[in-house]
Amino acid sequence: MIIGVTGGIGSGKSTVARLFGELGIGWVDADDVAREIVAPGEPVLDAITERFGMQVLNNNGSLNRATLREIVFTDPSQRAWLESVTHPRIRERLLEHLRQLCTQSPYVLLVSPLLFESGQDALVKRTLVVDVPEAEQLARTLARDHVSEQQVRAILAAQLPRDVRLSRADDVIDNSRGRNHTQRQVAALDQQYRNSIT
Repeated sequence: MIIGVTGGIGSGKSTVARLFGELGIGWVDADDVAREIVAPGEPVLDAITERFGMQVLNNNGSLNRATLREIVFTDPSQRAWLESVTHPRIRERLLEHLRQLCTQSPYVLLVSPLLFESGQDALVKRTLVVDVPEAEQLARTLARDHVSEQQVRAILAAQLPRDVRLSRADDVIDNSRGRNHTQRQVAALDQQYRNSIT
């Protein structure tokens, strides 16, 4: 059984995934896979460089994610092009990781900020939304990523609105009240998921 875990930027998806991991549950993060597929030597990085030029590369040949983010979040047509190149490869690589994890875990998590937007929800049996108020998303992301408020707002605008995401959730974790509160919710859901597969 694959559980899709999603939530807006700064909602704490990785924290929740690590808490499930502490209970022995395998997980793969679409953001990590998105970084994997643009590593030097990967065909996707070559395609990106061909389209946007050397400005999107760091001196060591790796992708300059900040420069690319600036380009694609100011021009929707460039973002659409980037997604058309990256999403199929991310999906393919995610499936490879999930197949491997399924052999070692009672159920697995697919952690993805764009679970619904990218159609990855078709790969999962249940969806779990990690939720915090938008003001908290903004504050956490500004503190963590050292990017401008304008850029965070552009990312928020590109993601599904909070109410739509919540309306599509099978399960919700409120991650706005501290680690212990989140941990208790994770433990309860872990039990529920284990029970549903026995």
